[in-house]
Amino acid sequence: MSGAAASSHFAQTYAEARIKFLAATADAGLDVQSHRHPLPGRDGEALAMDVVRQGPADASALLMISSACHGVEGFCGSGVQVALLRDPAWQAAVKASGVAVLYIHALNPHGFSWWRRVTQENVDLNRNFQDFETTTPQRNAAYDEIAAALVPATWPPSADDEAVLGAYAAQHGARGFQAAVSGGQYDHPGGLFFGGRAATWSNLTLRQVLREHGAGAARLGWIDVHTGLGPNGHGERIFAGADDAAAIKRARRWWGQEVTSTYDGSSTSAPLTGLMWMATAEECPRAEYTGIALEYGTQPQAEVIGALRADQWLQNHPQTPAAQRAELKRQIRDAFYTDTDTWKTQIVEQADQAARQALKGLDGLAPAA
Repeated sequence: MSGAAASSHFAQTYAEARIKFLAATADAGLDVQSHRHPLPGRDGEALAMDVVRQGPADASALLMISSACHGVEGFCGSGVQVALLRDPAWQAAVKASGVAVLYIHALNPHGFSWWRRVTQENVDLNRNFQDFETTTPQRNAAYDEIAAALVPATWPPSADDEAVLGAYAAQHGARGFQAAVSGGQYDHPGGLFFGGRAATWSNLTLRQVLREHGAGAARLGWIDVHTGLGPNGHGERIFAGADDAAAIKRARRWWGQEVTSTYDGSSTSAPLTGLMWMATAEECPRAEYTGIALEYGTQPQAEVIGALRADQWLQNHPQTPAAQRAELKRQIRDAFYTDTDTWKTQIVEQADQAARQALKGLDGLAPAA
């Protein structure tokens, strides 16, 4: 696929991305089920988690392809979904298989529209899947040590703030610093990677979608598209599920031995808490589940974390002057979306391969272990 062809599937705003997704859905002759978000978008547009199913309602195998778990990362995932919907070869492969495909556009439409990684509750959706009613999430004491320096009172951060972070990284190493920052925390609602204190709108709505479309499936696959980790344009296939040796082995049979895992330290991601895909066991208990987060690199990790820090500071300071606000918002979008033809072509090509591999895996055609 040429760069221009790949780029045509991507958008510059959430509103444009949704228009492209709905148009591709209509052209493919598919129906859309829209779960309306209670708040408006940045430009006053309607927000929704749009769900499209291709294939029979009673299919025993279901592949889910989702975007925008982390809001602003939806520019990438939406482009992937539109590209697949507009690819005749992919459409023919789905129809020839015994697998139904569920496209979930914008798990977190509010963050997508407002160029934020988090939901309207300032919650990281992929840290929010906890049993808040009966248990209290474990405190992230490591985050506590650096919380005030990560999201400081003033921006840019002071030399003292940077010294605190530098000292922590020197003592615990780059991986230790990454785990402290991104692993998930539940005690700093104005901080980074906050998992919340209750289930968010996106959490509850996704569970509804899972019950409706996945509860009857015997086999369930999931490709959840993310950005912000790893080398630019490279799509790391990170196992997305519980620490289950059989499921990890199955994921590597489908997607190759390059599938990484936070459980054995092979992934660029730190171990995380409150993971979204854990909901499959609760809402689709009959299904044998196999999933990956398809994580595309954008910028060096220090720049991505810097953009997240700046965006959270901006959220905490709503009276920030317009020029500085525009600068910091552009910074957060660029941290999760490389707006070039080359990057977009890489994204579409790798996603197409991963989707086809999942289709074969669910259809019983994956290579033997």
